[in-house]
Amino acid sequence: MSESLAASDETRARDALTRAGLALYRAGLNQEAEGNLSLRLGEGLLITPSGLPWERLTPQRLVLLDRDNHARGGRPSSEWPLHRAILDARPEVHAVVHTHSMFATTLACLRRDLPPFHYMIAQAGGPDIRCSRYATFGSQDLAEAAVDALQDRKACLLASHGMVTVGKTLEEAVSLALTVEKLCEQYWRACQLGEPVLLSDAEMDEVMAQFSDYGPQYDEKDLT
Repeated sequence: MSESLAASDETRARDALTRAGLALYRAGLNQEAEGNLSLRLGEGLLITPSGLPWERLTPQRLVLLDRDNHARGGRPSSEWPLHRAILDARPEVHAVVHTHSMFATTLACLRRDLPPFHYMIAQAGGPDIRCSRYATFGSQDLAEAAVDALQDRKACLLASHGMVTVGKTLEEAVSLALTVEKLCEQYWRACQLGEPVLLSDAEMDEVMAQFSDYGPQYDEKDLT
């Protein structure tokens, strides 16, 4: 890869990550300086900075961590070990989103998995969305807890903390974060009225089989 192409890739990544962070902030999933996002970039990762309010985020304020976790451009989010651990454990993942959104965090404080009350749970890759064990924010212990809870999944809750979503693309990870927050709110509301009826393993297996073939049925070349 040429230096000019690498620079171009980094510029596009910085623009995309900034837009994604601001979109989640405007959607209410993160407030003030809560939450963080990262994007795989070569052998390193691009991540949001520590302690910066979202409305002040710009592409230039994002921090680049190299393979040895040396930072360029400022101080990275305190949750960089979590992002690094997930990207190292999941080579197919290229984007990680962490939020402190209201309903996901509410359920995470109850330390319960999100069960298959709605078929859209399958969007996270399985019949439930797990809640990790508790660990202190910014710690390697939390990073390992998140990797464990994300086993065979694209989303998890972090006990007494928030949620994490991952994706092959930044768009996928952001979209899933919005979906998980909506599901957490729906589950919370359903619990106010009674005990939600859960889908069976067989029903969720059928949903996941349907999702495996879900999406646009056209060739991208047809759009060019």
